[in-house]
Amino acid sequence: MTILILEDEPLVAKNLEKLIHQLLPEAVLEGPLVSVEAALNRLRKHPVPDLIMADIQLADGVSFDIFQELKLSCPIIFTTAYDEYAIRAFKVNSIDYLLKPIDKAELSCAFEKFKRWQNTPDKEVFSLQLRDLLHDLEHKAVKQYKRRFTAHFQRAVVAVPDTRVAYFVREEVIWLVTTENQRLITDYQSLDELEELLDPAQFIRANRQYIVRKEALESYRTHYSGKIELSLSVSVKEGIIISKDKAAHFRVWFEL
Repeated sequence: MTILILEDEPLVAKNLEKLIHQLLPEAVLEGPLVSVEAALNRLRKHPVPDLIMADIQLADGVSFDIFQELKLSCPIIFTTAYDEYAIRAFKVNSIDYLLKPIDKAELSCAFEKFKRWQNTPDKEVFSLQLRDLLHDLEHKAVKQYKRRFTAHFQRAVVAVPDTRVAYFVREEVIWLVTTENQRLITDYQSLDELEELLDPAQFIRANRQYIVRKEALESYRTHYSGKIELSLSVSVKEGIIISKDKAAHFRVWFEL
């Protein structure tokens, strides 16, 4: 069994590969491919895989464009952080639709649906399965973001609620700085990993080094260059700068 992975986030792809190996150790994995262009090139030149695991938002567009252009018959399991793509997902050969971060139990259920589809002589049943999946989607819970973070303080492991987080900073390791100005070491490997877990209404990725919580922001000022410098309610070793390209997005987020 061959599974092609379309995913432009390295950490997400790595985690997905790990889950697939655990659930389907016999599967041969291809990819991850990070763009629509790369996926089109692969699918035009090589045999169609048994199953495609496709992130909807890729580096250069949405994966729907791939399937609309090539009219593939193989089934697809879509993954995404955005529920808004659901209806479009079911207009192609979708077995399931999983919201990130991918849950192992939900992925296992998706694979079970795929196996049932494989063993169905009458593929017309597939349309009925899609109807059931759409019904299930309407009753799925809203994505839950992480509300407590474990960190190390001296020789103890402590749990910090998100309301006590001022910001995260990458300085060789990922530090959590609380609203009381306490610096704690976390076990997270990167800010990319953290960003997947955080509520985007409450946290913003300021730059490659900082993720900041909205309630910790006191003010900001705009430089003549168009960049933005943040002022926090807790101390920071250096100024936190938002690039000119992200400035407009930040202003909208800050006002909400």
